[in-house]
Amino acid sequence: MTDQQYIQRACTLARQALGQTSPNPAVGAVIVCDGQIIAEGFHAKAGTPHAERVAIANAESLGFDRWDQATIYVTLEPCSTHGRTGACSDAIVRKGFRRVVYGSVDPNPAHVGRADQILTAAGIEVSSRVNEEECDHLLRAFAKVQCEGMPWVIVKSAMSLDGKITRPPGEGQWLTGTDSRHYVHLLRAEVDAVITGGNTVRADNPQLNVRLEGRDPALRQPRRVIFTTGQQPLPPETHLLQDPETLIYETATEEGMRDALRSLAQDHGVNSVLVEAGGGLIGALADLDLIDEVVMFYAPMLTGGDASGVAGQGCSSLSDRLSLQSPMFTQLGNDVMLRALVSRQNDKK
Repeated sequence: MTDQQYIQRACTLARQALGQTSPNPAVGAVIVCDGQIIAEGFHAKAGTPHAERVAIANAESLGFDRWDQATIYVTLEPCSTHGRTGACSDAIVRKGFRRVVYGSVDPNPAHVGRADQILTAAGIEVSSRVNEEECDHLLRAFAKVQCEGMPWVIVKSAMSLDGKITRPPGEGQWLTGTDSRHYVHLLRAEVDAVITGGNTVRADNPQLNVRLEGRDPALRQPRRVIFTTGQQPLPPETHLLQDPETLIYETATEEGMRDALRSLAQDHGVNSVLVEAGGGLIGALADLDLIDEVVMFYAPMLTGGDASGVAGQGCSSLSDRLSLQSPMFTQLGNDVMLRALVSRQNDKK
């Protein structure tokens, strides 16, 4: 196997803990000697050992002691500072690894490159930015919080082919099929919080939790969050208000919206959020350029009506549009899902 393939394996390990590690990132590590994987590990949740230390402990449990002939592969530059656990760079130096290979550099500007200096000074060969694009994508939410103090915002909507979420009175709340709804639970499982709007709470009384068959009940559920203008009261009997951990923010103004997102990251350790709401809230986020990723489900029907999947003021010209990159189209039953990143390139001229 190549360096890229070992890093890909480390990414696969890291994904097992998505939605569980914040405010830390999800990180995976693989120890290799003589072309054989000796041990693996991933960071399970904040406060527990980091991926490198887990992999080292797993190798020790097998009696492995050929550290000076081994390479450790990590999705993220090994940490160089002490938090609730010791610095991974120190652990790697103490073991005397021959080589360290990692994918993403530390997104914290104060830490970037420090591991290279520590490891190189100890005589350890370092290769960085291997399979960097995949690792950066895995760490995109953590990186945004580190650089901007704001969580990564994913918006999800399910609509008809004409972009509407209109439903006749008395009909169920879903336009899409069971496969799409299952994927929504997978989305919830990979984020730290799910946001909805006051209108959605009043209309649909959603639960917004992860309900996947066979899921370990000990795994953390995403925090539920309500953004409301405060103009109408929320029904006290709704599901979300039965949970004392549910957060409610008044977001009637642009600054209120930004402050709410900033609070989620800085006060509650939230790296990523999934917005499941009507067109009004999604449109407001789009108007303020606060969306990082979109997941849109399209049902094979035309409904017409006034209820749009994305409302708001909209763009005044094509130069103001939100452009998408790296689109992925997936058929789920009879529905089509589009998942894509919002482009931050210079497309607004």
